Parts: sequence; C-alpha cells; structure tokens
Amino acid sequence: MIAQAADLPWYAAVPVALLLLIGAGLTLTGSLGLLRLRGFYERLHAPTLGTSYGMGCILLASAIFFSVLQTRLVIHEVLIAVFVVVTTPVTLMLVARAALHRDRLEQRDPVPPALRRGAAGAEDAD
Repeated sequence: MIAQAADLPWYAAVPVALLLLIGAGLTLTGSLGLLRLRGFYERLHAPTLGTSYGMGCILLASAIFFSVLQTRLVIHEVLIAVFVVVTTPVTLMLVARAALHRDRLEQRDPVPPALRRGAAGAEDAD
C-alpha cells in the first residue's frame, strides 16, 4: 500500500509551507550561531533564540496542518510550545549561572591578598 499525500487546501498549504521554511531557517541560524561564535557567553543566545522561534514556527505549521486535515482544533503543539518556552529560558539562566560560578572559582586566588602582604612584609623584615 502506497501512502498518499494529504489533501491540504491551498489556503492552508501556503502558510504551512512558509512557516516551515521560516522555522527551519531560524533553527539553522541558531545552529550556525552556535558554531560560529567564539566565547561561551556569546554562544548562549543565538541557539536559544533561534531554536525557540524556529520551533514555534514549526509547531504553528503543524497545528495548522493537522487542524485543517482533522477538521478540529489540535492543541498538542500548544502544549509542546508551552513546555519549550518555559524550559528554554530557565535552562539558559541555569547554564549561565553555572558558568559564572565556575569562572569566579577559577579566577579566585588560592592565597588571599592579606596573607600575601603579610608574607612579603615578613620577608622584608628579615
């Protein structure tokens, strides 16, 4: 049995196709930003924004597609979008805070300045 293409009316097919192309382009842009940007902190925003908006466009296209084909409102995509929109910024914030904490620990001098001055002063006194 050969699977047949869905009979989608043109007034739904055009927005679905455009949303899919825009979503794929935004996701590609976010992925390229991850590859091209140098520093860790520069890399945080491009993939997060690109993939979030790209995912939103693709989910909207999916909702339109299946709503028109099934002649009822399909809201599975809305739930997926809510979960991604809620979790993406939280994940971004947690990763950025972990990186800041790591950077602060790496920059911390193992010998406190007060002890360093005291040791230098003791050497000068001898």
